[in-house]
Amino acid sequence: MDVSKIKNPSFLKDLSHQELEQLSSDIRKFLIETCSVTGGHIGANLGVVELTLSLHKHFNSPVDKILWDVGHQTYIHKILTGRGHEFNSLRQYKGLCGFPKMKESEHDVWEAGHSSTSLSAAVGMAKARDILGQDHHVVPVIGDGALTGGMALEALNHIGHDKTNLTIILNDNEMSIAPNVGAMHNMFARIRSNQNYNRFKFDAESLINRLPGGDLLKDSADKIKDSLKYLVVDGIFFEELGIKYIGPVDGHNFKALDEAITVSKQMDKPVLIHVVTKKGKGYKPAEKDIIGTWHGLGPYKLETGEVIKGNAEGPAWSALMSDEVLAYAQQDKRIVAITPAMPVGSKLTKFQQTLPEQFFDVGIAEQHAVTMAAGLATQGMKPYVAIYSTFMQRAYDQLLHDVDRQNLNVLFGVDRAGLVGADGETHQGVFDVGFLSQFPNFTIMMPKDGNEAKNMIKTAFETDHGPMAIRYPRGNAPLLDDSKDSERLKIGSWNVERNGDDLTIISYGPTVSLVTEVADELLKEDIHINIINARFIKPMDYEMLHNLGKASKPILTVEEAMLTGGLGSQIATFMKDNDYHNTIRRIGINDTYIEHGDVGLLLEDIGISKSNIISTVKSLIK
Repeated sequence: MDVSKIKNPSFLKDLSHQELEQLSSDIRKFLIETCSVTGGHIGANLGVVELTLSLHKHFNSPVDKILWDVGHQTYIHKILTGRGHEFNSLRQYKGLCGFPKMKESEHDVWEAGHSSTSLSAAVGMAKARDILGQDHHVVPVIGDGALTGGMALEALNHIGHDKTNLTIILNDNEMSIAPNVGAMHNMFARIRSNQNYNRFKFDAESLINRLPGGDLLKDSADKIKDSLKYLVVDGIFFEELGIKYIGPVDGHNFKALDEAITVSKQMDKPVLIHVVTKKGKGYKPAEKDIIGTWHGLGPYKLETGEVIKGNAEGPAWSALMSDEVLAYAQQDKRIVAITPAMPVGSKLTKFQQTLPEQFFDVGIAEQHAVTMAAGLATQGMKPYVAIYSTFMQRAYDQLLHDVDRQNLNVLFGVDRAGLVGADGETHQGVFDVGFLSQFPNFTIMMPKDGNEAKNMIKTAFETDHGPMAIRYPRGNAPLLDDSKDSERLKIGSWNVERNGDDLTIISYGPTVSLVTEVADELLKEDIHINIINARFIKPMDYEMLHNLGKASKPILTVEEAMLTGGLGSQIATFMKDNDYHNTIRRIGINDTYIEHGDVGLLLEDIGISKSNIISTVKSLIK
């Protein structure tokens, strides 16, 4: 079948298991080929082909609400709902989003990008259904990794307490919920999930209630039933919460999936179907991945699975940061590394292998990671928390209440700071400057190159600094000179990269390179730009700002972050508070979410481009 021509999932209801298996093969072939060009989350999607087909066969989307936790595994869902013909634009500028998107389709009933949100959203949808007297199913699909997130556990607690009628699909592709008693467990699980068994249990309880002394008999029967439950460890957690457990079910077997879903639809209570799938199924390079390389990646060679690398020079920012922290940790056992489930993305696997006693992967638990670091710091340790900017948002209160308020020495490596491109608005790292700048004790830095990053790490580990954040972008670090020794920086000090009398441009991070190129262009027109590298976003270099204020020359700030709460806003506030009258313009992200696409094209849209900066400079010096 040409899967790119599928219009909607209604045709699935008439397909046999054999026909569904052929369709699964066609979809896998299509995904492997298209993603080799566009890149994407291919591993997770190859693992849920049969599961997605079964869900759309048994449920009536979009009347029935199917929610996908994280959302990166929705490629098959998108194909079945008429978007297969757009896959050549997957994750591209103005193209098909790699996550659910309501504006793309009515079948995308919940947008996501971060984990552990689906169960809470599903509870809300189910409560709305019940209050409004509607009759449809709500089906959240959540992975075993996402289920470690605290928000998911909070939702399970509520679901079990309220007995909210949901069908939860637990997609277990890592075997983190492992079988415990082998063949006996599998047999008992089949019996307990069988419709006849459930009917028998109901009839038996009704009979006992009619007998003399029925209450006593029922209590005894309940105790026996509860004791038997503990022989089956797999589902007991959910059963004790009040959620009916079905499984484990082979997620690549249509017959098994049919039976489990059919049983679940007949129950007027919360049900969890534990589905076991194989990540990367059908493509050997993805199947062999045991560390997460194939979770999300760029274009690859179809025949071998080898990732096609770009021409960027210099080490990856993540690797540079992690390797430098490791070098310090090897000399000081008080330095430990913490990551919330991102050891591969944050390039901490080398640290993990070299110093396993000083490394902690806490799972999808950003709040716990931050407060654990705070606890370590109270005991004289020097924790380093490697965390993506977008995921740092999830621990706002812990950053404020547990770390900053107590002024603890915790160093945060804020990875993927700035635009990240293909993953889109849920992953752009553009909000951390604004919210971290509110915290009284935080020091916020961003290096322009690799050597400056090493200087910042040295500064952090060799000073009693309170909380510090070093922001660094996705991609490669320029201008790393390994022959240079690292040096400790003065907290709050900026650096004049180039002197000029006509106008001052203040920027930080890799954007310093862009404004330097602008200055080179303008010099040809006899326009002389003063360039300041504001490597400390907080605290600012107040002495330099006073000098700029007294000079009364125009100031232009350029930052790959939100303008609200950004460095430019802080500078404008400083000038106003100190009665300086410089003309100030700010270039950055103005009160909007940035969608997916090539970073260069996105920056052009925002105005962080040579052409826009040059025209802004000229307008300021007229």
